[in-house]
Amino acid sequence: MDLTHRIAISYYKTIAVINEPHKIYLVQHCETKKIFIKKILDVYNIDIYEYLYNNYIVGTPKIIDYCEDDNQLIVIEEYISGYSLQDIIQHSSLSVNDILNYMLDLCNVLNDLHSANPAIIHRDIKPSNVIITNYNHAVLLDFNAAKFFSNQSKEDTVLLGTQGYAAPEQYGFGSSSPQTDIYSLGIVLKEMVASLPTPCNLFNPIIDKCIQFNPSERYKTVHELINSISSLIKPERKHIIPNNMSKLLPPGYRSRTPWKMYISSVYYLFISWLCLSLEVKNTYGIALWIERVFFLAMMLFIVFGCFNYMDVQRFIPLCKHKNRLVRYIGIAILDIVVVLSLLIVLCIIEAVCFPI
Repeated sequence: MDLTHRIAISYYKTIAVINEPHKIYLVQHCETKKIFIKKILDVYNIDIYEYLYNNYIVGTPKIIDYCEDDNQLIVIEEYISGYSLQDIIQHSSLSVNDILNYMLDLCNVLNDLHSANPAIIHRDIKPSNVIITNYNHAVLLDFNAAKFFSNQSKEDTVLLGTQGYAAPEQYGFGSSSPQTDIYSLGIVLKEMVASLPTPCNLFNPIIDKCIQFNPSERYKTVHELINSISSLIKPERKHIIPNNMSKLLPPGYRSRTPWKMYISSVYYLFISWLCLSLEVKNTYGIALWIERVFFLAMMLFIVFGCFNYMDVQRFIPLCKHKNRLVRYIGIAILDIVVVLSLLIVLCIIEAVCFPI
């Protein structure tokens, strides 16, 4: 079995370095050309990765393959396109609706993990381990600190986790349990709320209960936490756009931040007016309107390409490169390719339907 995994992993070639100190790379399958993530782990529990390999959990990267080699674990996993929650928090790009949705996403992941037999404790929940996808869903990453829950353990023998997010029991005050993840999730919730442009006390009771020093005073299960979060979605908030619809919103509207929506509306109205009132020499009637619509499509796609609408940047690997300049070059290439393609299609339409 291990030989089979070794052979399978040899089919992936490294195309970019994502994080050299943590040994995380962007790789491409030599035959299918699909993009994946490769991680080389020094600290890990191979039983956890074997479980995740055989039991995919929605809201986590799918484990494609894994192989143990020389006291290291090589993992090939699904590439999740998006932005880390840490970056979003730092840019104060969250809304109350976002927080509600992301918390429910993460709770659903933890509910599945804790429902395993025995329960899987993540033990390293923090904003940098959460990716917000281009469809506005939260995905939980990095299971190298995860362990199976055991009633026999009186305390954690090794501190795994991140200072500031690790629960007190991870420092020797007890053993890790489902309440350990609830504590860390409470800290993440606290940081998300603190990043809001205007103060919000809506989540304070939930945060206080999550981060109690004594695990017995926290939520007993993630399901209880889900019920508390769901209770915040009151009837007057039912206009909130669900996550599965937010992916269709154009750039500027996905975060539902008022000032971004205002600026985006002004921009979209301006380019619509500019393109749809365009006059082209010796072009009239339907032919003129076709050119106007195509020019509008070009202008819109430049924006959509820059802001990765519907994950269009996945078609150009350079867009995912660690180097920012290389990423910008990739985005420029994407925009140029699409604009040129639209121009070619426009020329074909005019040549066929409006021959000179």
